[in-house]
Amino acid sequence: MRAPISVIIPTLNAENCLGACLGALMPGVEAGLIRELIVTDGGSTDATVEVAKAWGADVVEGDASRGGQLARGCRVAQGEWLLVLHADTRLNEAWVGPVVQHLGSAQAAWFRLAFEDGGRAGRIVAAWANLRSHLGLPYGDQGLLVPAALYTRVGGYPNQPLMEDVAIARALKGHMVGLNVTATTSASRYKKQGWIRRGGRNLWTLIRYFAGTPPQQLAQSYRG
Repeated sequence: MRAPISVIIPTLNAENCLGACLGALMPGVEAGLIRELIVTDGGSTDATVEVAKAWGADVVEGDASRGGQLARGCRVAQGEWLLVLHADTRLNEAWVGPVVQHLGSAQAAWFRLAFEDGGRAGRIVAAWANLRSHLGLPYGDQGLLVPAALYTRVGGYPNQPLMEDVAIARALKGHMVGLNVTATTSASRYKKQGWIRRGGRNLWTLIRYFAGTPPQQLAQSYRG
């Protein structure tokens, strides 16, 4: 019987964090859970692609658009389940057991968010993110485990540069649960911009998206 999970990781100049993300997945490889590692790159100019290949990942290359990259990776995936992770996110050591139990369901699942070296501010932001997730809106840095058939049925990731995680979470509403697995992600952007400023910026971007602002326009202002 073939391993059930295809892992899809979008990257853009992620050489410094990709190895840790992939390394945390090795217990799943050893347990016979992971069928393939797919790194879908958006034109990295560093050693991201070389790092991915060194870990045995298949690399799909194309334009830099988070939604488009994820759609490309999921399109070539052959597993019955898709595990989508950001390159700067890693699952905790005990992730295999809860995932194995979940594979008997037909639901999608997200993981509990934590920040690496986030301190008190990180714990507060993570608590809000996990509450938001219980209300049906997990973000991409929490990971997504979804049956391939369900992913196809809801239309998959849209080809958009921002808010692709919100789009698919809305499409999966009523078909998602939280797993008792921690996904630890980098706090570097929050530390650089400030926790309150970054959190407020994220919330304002979400409000504008719900109000109908095109994702391309949101991406320009978000990254600018």
